[in-house]
Amino acid sequence: MNGYSLLVQAMVYLAAGVVSVPIAKRLGLGSVLGYLTAGVLIGPFVLNLVGPEVDVRSFAEFGVVILLFLIGLEVRPALLWRMRTAIFGVGTAQLLATAALVGAGSLAFGLDWRLGFATGLILALSSTAIVLQSLEEKGIRQGPVGEASFGVLLFQDLAVIPLFALLPLLAPAGSPAPPPAHEASALASLPMAAKVAAEFASVAVVVIGGRYLTRPVFRFIAAARLREIFTGAALLLVVGVAALMEEVGLSPALGAFLAGVVLAESEFRRELETDIEPFRGLLLGLFFITVGAELDLELVFRHPLEILAAVGGLIVMKTLAMYLAGRLFRSPHRIALTTAVGLAQGGEFAFVLLGFVVGAHVMDADTARLITAVVAVSMAATPLVTAGYERLILDRTEAREEPEALPFDEGDPDVIVAGFGRFGQIATRLLLANNFKVVLLENSIEQIEILRRFGWRVHYGDASRIDLLRGAGADKAKLLLVAIDDRDKAVEMVAAARQAFPNLAIFARAYDRRHAYELIKTPGVSVERETFESALNFGRRALLKLGLSERRSSRAANLFREQDALLWKQLAPLAGEEERYAMASRDSRETTERVLRAEMERIAAEEDGEAKAARAALKADQKAGRDDDAPRLEARKERV
Repeated sequence: MNGYSLLVQAMVYLAAGVVSVPIAKRLGLGSVLGYLTAGVLIGPFVLNLVGPEVDVRSFAEFGVVILLFLIGLEVRPALLWRMRTAIFGVGTAQLLATAALVGAGSLAFGLDWRLGFATGLILALSSTAIVLQSLEEKGIRQGPVGEASFGVLLFQDLAVIPLFALLPLLAPAGSPAPPPAHEASALASLPMAAKVAAEFASVAVVVIGGRYLTRPVFRFIAAARLREIFTGAALLLVVGVAALMEEVGLSPALGAFLAGVVLAESEFRRELETDIEPFRGLLLGLFFITVGAELDLELVFRHPLEILAAVGGLIVMKTLAMYLAGRLFRSPHRIALTTAVGLAQGGEFAFVLLGFVVGAHVMDADTARLITAVVAVSMAATPLVTAGYERLILDRTEAREEPEALPFDEGDPDVIVAGFGRFGQIATRLLLANNFKVVLLENSIEQIEILRRFGWRVHYGDASRIDLLRGAGADKAKLLLVAIDDRDKAVEMVAAARQAFPNLAIFARAYDRRHAYELIKTPGVSVERETFESALNFGRRALLKLGLSERRSSRAANLFREQDALLWKQLAPLAGEEERYAMASRDSRETTERVLRAEMERIAAEEDGEAKAARAALKADQKAGRDDDAPRLEARKERV
């Protein structure tokens, strides 16, 4: 069947995925294992339905490029700053710890230290495609485990380029010069300085072009109101950036990621995600099938014990390294262990780096084929390992059945509340007490089970889905209260709701001031910081306990609120510029303290004057012998 056309080959790949993935999902094994199994079955070592004449692998790898572009669209500067510990702290510690453990294991088996260190660096990389796909299927992409995994994977993807420069240095002395990272590079014959300059220039083109040129182009295309042209433009952008990076010898996937980062703050971000998402899922599935098809089963059957032992050792060492890295940066035990198990496989970039180190004479071809088989088997084993961990080790209290779906029969609601936790409940009770119709949305199974026992009619679902909001009556409601705990999803939700329901008023709960600035980027959104009023009242009561009068305590709280509202507006344009914002924030804090101190001194002087007048009046009353008016005297004593 090797002589069949591309259409026949495509039919085989698609049929394999369509048949195997639903079966794997039904068995609880996940779609990734289904794709890998399909690839093994149609590969040259089983049914031999696909041959080498049609190179599907290079097309399938475009799925990884699209994946990293979509990841880049999520990486806003505020998110990078918030996740800096997970990316650069935990990510660096995991990479070095894995390289050290694998290198030590290689030395124990008599391998050269250079070969062991190179193997450790290559195997330290995990599969971005498999991990993120698994997190999304389980619905924990936005949770603590998802954030920790995403941070480490992001660092690993960024580390690929330095590895291309570092790994050739591990070649024995006298070895021929390594080939360029991408053999098709147009710069292969240029001097090193010219190559570096061209690479930096290409990155600058992507950054500057993405920031200043793509937005007017997308505005022009959007004005035509042709969805397919906008989708074509989005794909053209990804393909163009990937091709540019490949031509200068850089990773196409890293170039796509960089393009996504540049467009993360664009108003077209959500539209780009929506248009490209279907291609990502299809091409990633094709990529997994090609990985399974290229698994050398003959090599596995010749050395089954060695490969199984290597896969087991790799999973154990990567789990240990990731767990220690997480705990080093104070990640809770449960999150650190779950993240470590999820990242315990080899990664797709290992296939690229293994071919590179063979050309650089760091590793011989036979060893590279053996490690390739280990990586492929570890990727195939990932769904089984995570499923076993969840069933045997992880507490299963989170894996409850979805609550019963309730119909939206409240009629046309006045208010939709997204997130019915400790914050949303208080606001909702005020609304219900004033006879407003409210629809409650919550995506925590445990929270819904508790609330329904107390008689609350709460609907289960992800409130960031526009179809769910529309079903709840958002097109007829007057107000949307966003009180979900996920900060990034809250930002995305208000932007999507504003676009889909322009007449709907939106109030959003902000985690802190930084989160509030992200939320107000969407026009017309009113924001309330969740701890501001309670902390202000907390401070007012503390002033009372310390002996200040009710008048001074209340005035201090009110004045602080007024000053904060004023400075909040003044600092809004600087949100996201860390240094300028920090300096302006420090100045505003000093200004607030000076205003408060002056006002408190004025009130204290007034109270002292009033107290003196009261003492004088009290003495005059007592001297005049007017002791018979007891209530009036007691009032004067109180003022004194």
